[in-house]
Amino acid sequence: MAAGNVNPFNLSDSDEEAEQRLDEAIDTKRSPSDGTPGPPPGNPFSPPADAEPPALLLSSNRTSPSVEGISVSATAATAMAGSTDTRLSVDLIASQLLRDQYILTALEFHTELLEAGRELPRLRDYFSNPGNFERQSGTPPASKDQVLGPGGPLNRAGSISTLDSLDFARYSDDGNRESDERVAVLEFELRKAKDTIQALRANLTQAAESEVSSQERKNFKSSPEIQEPIRSLEKRALNFLVNEYLLKSDYKLSAITFSDENDDQDFELWDDVGLNIPKPPDLLHLYRNGGCGPPSPRDTVDVAVGGDSAETNLNSQEQQRKFDLQQQQQTEVVQELEYQISLLSSEKDSLAEQIRKLQSEIQTLRKSVSSPPPAPLDLGSQPRPDAPSSSDPSQPQAPPQPPLDNGQYLDIRGSSDADVPPAVVPSEPPTQITTHHAKLKTRVPIQFDQPNRKLSPAFQQALLSFCKMSSDSRLGAEVSRIADSEESVTLMLGRCLPHIVPNVLLAKREELIPLILCTACLHPEPKERDQLLHILFNLIKRPDDEQRQMILTGCVAFARHVGPTRVEAELLPQCWEQINHKYPERRLLVAESCGALAPYLPKEIRSSLVLSMLQQMLTEDKADMVREAVVKSLAIIMGYIDDPDKYPQGFELMLLSLGDPSERVVSAIHQVFIPAFAAWTTELGFLQSTLMPALLSRIEKLLKQGEHGLDEHKLHMFLSALQSLIPPLFSVVLQNAPFTSRARLQGDIPAIEVTRFPRPASPLQDVATIIGSRETLGVLLALYDHQLEHEGTTGWGSMLWVVNQLLPQLIDIVGRINVTSSTCVHEFSRFFWRLCRTFGKIFTNTKVKPQFQEILRLSEENVDALTGDGILTKATVPIYATGVLTCYNQEDDRKLLVGFLEDVMTTLSLSHAPLDSLKASFIELGANPVYHELLLTVLWYGVVHTSALVRCTAARMFELILRGMSEALVDRRAVPALITLCSGPEYSVRISTIPAFGTIMETVTQKELLERVKMQLASFLEDPQYQDQHSLHMEIIRTFGRVGPNAEPRFRDEFVLPHLHKLALVNNSQTAESKRIDIATQLFEAYSALSCCFISEELMVNHFLPGLRCLRADMEQLSPEHEGILSSMVRECEIKLENRGLGDAQGSVSIAASLVGEDAKTKFLSKMGQLTTSGAMLANVFQRKK
Repeated sequence: MAAGNVNPFNLSDSDEEAEQRLDEAIDTKRSPSDGTPGPPPGNPFSPPADAEPPALLLSSNRTSPSVEGISVSATAATAMAGSTDTRLSVDLIASQLLRDQYILTALEFHTELLEAGRELPRLRDYFSNPGNFERQSGTPPASKDQVLGPGGPLNRAGSISTLDSLDFARYSDDGNRESDERVAVLEFELRKAKDTIQALRANLTQAAESEVSSQERKNFKSSPEIQEPIRSLEKRALNFLVNEYLLKSDYKLSAITFSDENDDQDFELWDDVGLNIPKPPDLLHLYRNGGCGPPSPRDTVDVAVGGDSAETNLNSQEQQRKFDLQQQQQTEVVQELEYQISLLSSEKDSLAEQIRKLQSEIQTLRKSVSSPPPAPLDLGSQPRPDAPSSSDPSQPQAPPQPPLDNGQYLDIRGSSDADVPPAVVPSEPPTQITTHHAKLKTRVPIQFDQPNRKLSPAFQQALLSFCKMSSDSRLGAEVSRIADSEESVTLMLGRCLPHIVPNVLLAKREELIPLILCTACLHPEPKERDQLLHILFNLIKRPDDEQRQMILTGCVAFARHVGPTRVEAELLPQCWEQINHKYPERRLLVAESCGALAPYLPKEIRSSLVLSMLQQMLTEDKADMVREAVVKSLAIIMGYIDDPDKYPQGFELMLLSLGDPSERVVSAIHQVFIPAFAAWTTELGFLQSTLMPALLSRIEKLLKQGEHGLDEHKLHMFLSALQSLIPPLFSVVLQNAPFTSRARLQGDIPAIEVTRFPRPASPLQDVATIIGSRETLGVLLALYDHQLEHEGTTGWGSMLWVVNQLLPQLIDIVGRINVTSSTCVHEFSRFFWRLCRTFGKIFTNTKVKPQFQEILRLSEENVDALTGDGILTKATVPIYATGVLTCYNQEDDRKLLVGFLEDVMTTLSLSHAPLDSLKASFIELGANPVYHELLLTVLWYGVVHTSALVRCTAARMFELILRGMSEALVDRRAVPALITLCSGPEYSVRISTIPAFGTIMETVTQKELLERVKMQLASFLEDPQYQDQHSLHMEIIRTFGRVGPNAEPRFRDEFVLPHLHKLALVNNSQTAESKRIDIATQLFEAYSALSCCFISEELMVNHFLPGLRCLRADMEQLSPEHEGILSSMVRECEIKLENRGLGDAQGSVSIAASLVGEDAKTKFLSKMGQLTTSGAMLANVFQRKK
């Protein structure tokens, strides 16, 4: 049957015809002599049918019938020769179906075999070979019939895809398809065919190049130590096996890494290793077999010794038969390999032929459909060529017609890929060609051969109209024209990009940013530019940081290219449209764009429209990250604004940002906005005259309004802004100094100490950055120190303002803040510390300390004992001690600090004044372990002081610094000092040491140290001389309630609870009612705090419950409102004990946990609401739970 006349989809043949043809095929295959089937007539490389399966196993991935299929077919044919009722082999059936072109039947047969798990190599190879399905217009050459498969080529429309990928919709009856689609399909198939050819060539070349010469192989065999270099094919195979082993062994991360390192190989498919390469066993199998295959029959010979001659002959005959059989099998293998090679060669030739035909068909379609109408024929004269040859200058050429697109495109209609129609080529090319695009314009006109025919133009046009192309569609019009200039390329991109962007993956759309921006820059139409920029800002739904940075980079490049006018007219409207977008990432892009574009905008727009946009976003946007970006963009605006009228608006924006609830925004205002705003106010001359006085006045107003309650948040807000202005202030002082004109960057430039300035919060707060360079700063600092030390501040206006106005006002403010507010003390202390460190040690010693010392005259005259209203009781003391005297840590500075604290402690103690200022100093200094030794030195001065009042103060101060102190320091210096105080004759001094001993019990874990403290406290409780010391008992009970929940459990069980029980029992017999109620109240607080701790059953029965009952007895008489709570606590303890007796024991007895029951909780809360004791006492019930 001819290949060109076969319809692969014809199903009209009956079953009887199929059986008849199958029988004929069987008869044909049998040999007339011995009945053995020969090779198929269309396949000269098929092996003999009666062969045994060969020893060499071939992979199932090759493109030819496997040995297994051959052996099955041969076995079946042999059986048929001997017996007529033997079943036919599937390979024989498949061969017959393919030979008779029953393609669909063979395909269905192939599918059923696949479902049954019996894949037939012959069918697989046939349907996977695209050359078997190529539609030919005529009868193929005879030489091609043998190599394209058993049945020859199959007619098919121009596509090289396999049968299972055919698009039957392309051949439907609805008919007319757009010719541009056909061209596109043909071009795609052409590329696919070229890729396939390239892959086949690469594999064949690799196989050819991998052959090692026989001499080299002999060298490798003779020298085992010389290892043969690995081939590329072997490397890919080993990589595949290694990756397979890693996956099977669950080394997933190693497999991923290995795959990444070999990204040129597809580990999912073995065929990627090489063409027709059999897959070897896995690594484990190769390892177990040692990499050795079965021994060759030529290498082994069976030898019988001392046997019978008949038996020997029989064995030799058997061995000969086996040898012949193995030799025959190897011959079959060779034939099979030759058959595979022939298939590959045929596939290669087929694909090459298809490439040539596809190229010819594409050229034909282009020439026939898009060619311009031929020149008019002169019917009254002799036929002549329509277009004169370029080599004949004597013939005049008709002037070219102007193109319809104004010469902006090269029309490909009627031209090949490398041709340019004469209509758009200038007659006189330019003399200088500078770019590749200029070369395109100056090509020599190409003349086309015109037919020597007498056809009319109308007939020619009508004839060419049958070559259909889709030039009427948008895409067809774009495809049919080739741009010949930058402008035409830009126009084309402007039309095509809006259609391309929606079809690009979101994760890859940033790759379009350069294309969009270049087109938007160069496009002549404003409407198209606006559309492109709109696409840019809406390119990604929720752009991440990297994508936003890419868009911003593009916007800046666009702004640099087009100038401020187009930035204002084209980019800013896009920002304005996105200002209220629902996604915060898009609003963040707008905020960042305003800052990035600020240098490229007109100055009027910077200070009006952009500033208003950012102010609106700062006040209205709810996302912290957006407001943070707004603040940074506002800082950039402040760096470029030059309108003094906008200063009030900038100041309000600063205050608004400082009050933002987000720490991110506040951090941005300090790091970026305030330095930029300060730089602008410095240029305006407003820093010392307007900005800083405005902040100081707001702090003073806040202090006046906060007499009954200071708003510490606002105070922190204003003070932190002042602190951020210290570096700009120091820069102003340096730049306006008398020595500025003498600064020269010549000779040895003084180095700046690393610790000269505090660490800046950002580079914008670095004084060197503000000044300009570290070299300039180094020269100015040397002149600055010399000026302060030797020449003074005469004529130095900026420094005089700091000394005569700023410092006095700050010291006055410090004297009015609440000394008990640790937050305020800490904030002002940090401010003065930064101020002194920035302005330097000479400034601190000569300008700051004298002003504080003048106010803090250390005498009793500065303390009013009656009202406690004196400068030594104000916050000035701790701020001077912690903010000024700690700036520098040299020996003189430490001595000055120690002496100041000793004098303050002595003065306050002897004046009977409040100790709040001294406590604030110790708390602030005690937070830093560096000052622990120094504070202990101060306290030792108080310990050995002759006045009992000073010793009492020193004892009270120990409690404030012991927390956080190392146990070694406590053991070496603190405990001996406390024991020394206890050895004094005054009971008041001994009582003052009890809180400090309690703090040690709460914070120290060293057993020896705890025993010493325990012995000292036991002496207070058991020594008869303290039995009538009411204040001592009160202090001990208060300390037990404070430290008991956090103390070491053994100390609490063996010491605290038993002694509380004794104190409660003694208090029952107290005759003085006032003392009895005082002790009972303190015991109530202590028991409330200890009720949250773990208490063993023994302690509960022996001490805790009896102590509660004694306390309840006191409260029944003295405070009935407490009695209800105590009764509930006693009842709950008794219930717990009863439950334990019944076996329902629990790990711990927690009174607080037991009160969770509804009834007990209701009673507890109702009773607590009736208490008349202090709030601090009630708070202890809940806040001391460990």
